[in-house]
Amino acid sequence: MRILVIEDEPRILAFLARGLEAEGFVVDGASDGVSGAKQAARREYDLVILDLLLPRLDGMAVLRDLQRQRPELPVVIVSARSDLDTKLRGFGLGACDYVSKPFSFDELLARVRAQLRHGRPGEDGNVVRAGTLSLDLARRQARLGDVVTELSDREFRLLHHLVRHEGEVVSRERLLADVWGYHFDPRSNVVDVCIRRLRRKLGADAPIETVRHGGYRVTAA
Repeated sequence: MRILVIEDEPRILAFLARGLEAEGFVVDGASDGVSGAKQAARREYDLVILDLLLPRLDGMAVLRDLQRQRPELPVVIVSARSDLDTKLRGFGLGACDYVSKPFSFDELLARVRAQLRHGRPGEDGNVVRAGTLSLDLARRQARLGDVVTELSDREFRLLHHLVRHEGEVVSRERLLADVWGYHFDPRSNVVDVCIRRLRRKLGADAPIETVRHGGYRVTAA
């Protein structure tokens, strides 16, 4: 599922993008109201997370525009403005939910998933798949065929990243940045160690390929 985050604070935008991507979503970002409204009109999104205090075009104007062009698109407002009048105005313009800053990411994630489940009845948004390999995002488990495997947080995040980019070669440097963060030693072998653990846990049919001088790739098992 693809989510658009319209937020002018780079730190918050990066935090939301990395957190949502770790949970299996594809995330696009926009740092002002004009570009956010254009992106929402140009691409197909499953949900929008919208700040209100935006440059160039404020969030309420963006919300009004989205309601006119894409009334079926769920919008969750995340804003430092927590007064009742602003909340009521946001709901009146078509927002599905409202989260006040500062916020808990876990709470926001739960609200996002609730909106996506509501919009897509019967769809399980907690599972991502690559062939016969599936990842349960809620339980942090991997299933390959009939075998269910418990994974550590790093193992799960690494495998999840590869599954989301099924068929693509993902470099060690990119995995280090996206799974371990940007403060890392590029000479570290933690990625290779984690891959070995994953293969051992998943067994001989683990669909993780090593691409020489490239990185790693998950193929449909």
